[in-house]
Amino acid sequence: MEKKIFIQTGTGVDLHGQDVNQASERAINNAIQSNSMPGIQDALPNQDLNNMKVNVKLGIPRDLEDLDEERIKKLIPYGDVSVEKLEGGLASTNGIYLSEQKDKNDLMYIVNAVVEVGY
Repeated sequence: MEKKIFIQTGTGVDLHGQDVNQASERAINNAIQSNSMPGIQDALPNQDLNNMKVNVKLGIPRDLEDLDEERIKKLIPYGDVSVEKLEGGLASTNGIYLSEQKDKNDLMYIVNAVVEVGY
């Protein structure tokens, strides 16, 4: 990305099931759900949304290899999307193991997201 125009941050939690994709989706949605970028098209080369680049950075506490990058990319409606998986976030006890929630253990996964927009 040559120039960053906008950076959004978010946090997502999967309380049961230890699903990095669920926590990552929630983090990205948290980052982008309250933002509007009405001037973004004017800031892009040729004023074309197809020239927008979006880099999603995810701080994931465990199971980085389980992240479905294509699933994550579909959350971003415009631009050429890339995904970076980084060790980060937090895995902490949720206080209870519930087999009916598909828990593997008593951990909740907390993922941090940074969504960078530019060209």
